[in-house]
Amino acid sequence: MPRCGTAIFTDPGDYQAAIREAKFNFTFNNQKDFKARLTWAELRHVRLIRGQENLPRVAHISLTPGSVFIALPVLHGPPLIYDGVEVQPGELVFHSQGQRVHQRTRGRSNWGFISLTPEHLVASSRTLTGRDLKLPPVARILRPPRRDAANLLRLHNEACRLAETKPEIISHQEVARALEQELIHVLVTCLIRKDVSKYGAANRRHAGVIDRFESVLRGHLEHNLRVSDLCKAIDVPERTLRMCCARFLGMSPTRYLRQRRLNMVHAVLRDADTPPASVEEVARRYGFSELGRFAAIYRTVFGEIPSMTLRRANFAHS
Repeated sequence: MPRCGTAIFTDPGDYQAAIREAKFNFTFNNQKDFKARLTWAELRHVRLIRGQENLPRVAHISLTPGSVFIALPVLHGPPLIYDGVEVQPGELVFHSQGQRVHQRTRGRSNWGFISLTPEHLVASSRTLTGRDLKLPPVARILRPPRRDAANLLRLHNEACRLAETKPEIISHQEVARALEQELIHVLVTCLIRKDVSKYGAANRRHAGVIDRFESVLRGHLEHNLRVSDLCKAIDVPERTLRMCCARFLGMSPTRYLRQRRLNMVHAVLRDADTPPASVEEVARRYGFSELGRFAAIYRTVFGEIPSMTLRRANFAHS
């Protein structure tokens, strides 16, 4: 049976955990007054998702292997940035399977994905066009005719609007089947178009640098690494790493590492099944030795002092 739903969030951690179609890891410079809305619709073969957020951020996204993901155009607000490349209104990103990608926003954002199995996409292309659609080994940016791109976005918005306002309609088998058939027809029409040459060889090399950077961070978030240590682990010059971080993440490697470690501290203080004994214990675990400075930065980012986060967690577990 088709399923759909929508939810509003005021905490980025809850929002991140609610996105099930792919794994999102959000990094905000400041997440006070955060607000987001997540809407999803699961039809027979196609899954749709839309996120709406009010603050700028960068998200490291790991797409689910075994599914094909297409990122939709955005008509309002600044262009989204995928792996350092601005995707203009009317363009699509045809992702490779299992891709890890950085999606960056500069302010309020409205983003969407369509996902389905590669087998169903290829079979649909064969039925509608008489030829197999080749799945990209690396991400491609496509620029379909304006009418096709607008129709795809219209259908995606229509499904999300129904999920938000009249979920009982989109849950009806016949409605879901008709919507999905029209959506797949337009989607295939868009995907057979030639790509826009924005993801060149240099961009792919830089994406590899950032991917190795993320891998090193995952294994060393509890260590206060210097940029020279990161460069040695990734095997790139410092100038290259700084340039890649500025383009893909919108910040320096040092600042990104600090924000990731702050997120880990916040998650431990807020979500642990057994809350830690003290803020100091967690702060030092993630490389914050100057506790007064740490508390000030934490309050700037999360809107409260760390002891308040821990106090609320202890109350919730009491």
